[in-house]
Amino acid sequence: MKTIQNTSKKALFLDRDGVINTDHGYVSQIEDFEFTDGIFPLLHLFLKHNYLLFIVTNQSGIGRGYYSSGDFETLTAHMLNEFEKQNITISSVEHCLHSPEERCACRKPATGMVDAILKSHDIDLTHSWLIGDKQSDIDLAHNANIHHTIAIGERKIKNTTYHFENILACKEYLEENQGKIL
Repeated sequence: MKTIQNTSKKALFLDRDGVINTDHGYVSQIEDFEFTDGIFPLLHLFLKHNYLLFIVTNQSGIGRGYYSSGDFETLTAHMLNEFEKQNITISSVEHCLHSPEERCACRKPATGMVDAILKSHDIDLTHSWLIGDKQSDIDLAHNANIHHTIAIGERKIKNTTYHFENILACKEYLEENQGKIL
C-alpha cells in the first residue's frame, strides 16, 4: 500500500503594524518604523519549526492619500533588509492599499491577500498560524481557514487561539511550549 505524503508547508501569517512594528498610526517612513520587542526571536522559533513566513497588511493610508505606494515599497524593502540581517526570510509581503469604504476583496478580513499567497505556495492551513492585533486579523484567519491564531495587545479580540499583551510574551510562551504547540 502506497502512503500519500503531505508536501504542503506550514506558514505563519503576520500582520505588520502592531505585530512586526510598533503601530504609531499610518507608519510609512523608515525613521518611524520600530520593530517590536521579541519579533526576531519569535520568527526564529517559527523558522526552527520549518514555517514559511508571510506578511499580510492593510495599508489604507495609501488609498487615503496619507502616503504613496512608493513610500510603502521603500519601507518594505528596509524591513525585509533588516529581517535578512537577522537571517529571517519573508516569503512574500501582501498588502491592501484600499480604504475600508472601497469594500475590496483584499482588505482584511476578506481573504484576497491569503488567496494570492496560496496561488504561488502550497500551504497547509490546518497547521498554520496568523498573528494579528485587530479583530479583522483574526477574522481573516477564520475566513481563510487558517486554524491557529494569536492576538497581540490589550484590545478585546474574540475567537483567537491565544492572546498575549505583546510579542515578547508571545515568544516566551511559545518557546516554553513549542513541543506541544508548534
